[in-house]
Amino acid sequence: MLKAAIFDMDGVIIDSEPLHYRAYHQMFDEVGIDVSAELYDSLTGKSTINVCKQLKEHFGLAQEPIELASIKRKHYDVIFENDKDFDLIKGVRQLIENYHENGLTLVLGSSATMASIDRIFKRFDLNQYFKAKLSGAELKASKPHPEIFIKAAEATGFSAEECIVIEDATNGIEAAKGAGIFCVGFDSVHSKNQDYSKADLVINDFSEIHYDKMNTIFNK
Repeated sequence: MLKAAIFDMDGVIIDSEPLHYRAYHQMFDEVGIDVSAELYDSLTGKSTINVCKQLKEHFGLAQEPIELASIKRKHYDVIFENDKDFDLIKGVRQLIENYHENGLTLVLGSSATMASIDRIFKRFDLNQYFKAKLSGAELKASKPHPEIFIKAAEATGFSAEECIVIEDATNGIEAAKGAGIFCVGFDSVHSKNQDYSKADLVINDFSEIHYDKMNTIFNK
């Protein structure tokens, strides 16, 4: 029986990818590297520090990963504070409220830093719905490693078999499946060049997985 839902944040709750794209590329320009579109797409869903570790190794950069992450975060903070049109992804608040009203335990499992998570949750008043929030930036391994979703399932208080994960990225879907959790792939206009073949269910609109519908699918 479905007991809990684990949400990714970037690409599921918020469409922050354009903001991250701008911040990353400003960082790339600052340190003098040319990141191909293919390489950039492969980084989606990974924590900033792990992206920076990969970039340092790939380009042989002099800067340490923590310094690269700091440069990227500096640019992101400016972009975030000045983008007044930034909002939740269409339909996700209704989905969160629907799950909460029907007694599902909600947990966040995001690759973002906890500071970024807290800032989003405060801006959109989401703390009231979630039992716990986990940041992949605080873990040893990054998506597609399943660590974050193993810990997120533990945080719900239920077994992995009683949870679902809602993800929009290839790395996140692989992490969810690696943790043995039913994964809903959210294939939206915001998610580009991602592979949903390993997801148990692929949707384009959150209304497709409101509680009654999701519970029926989950229990088949």
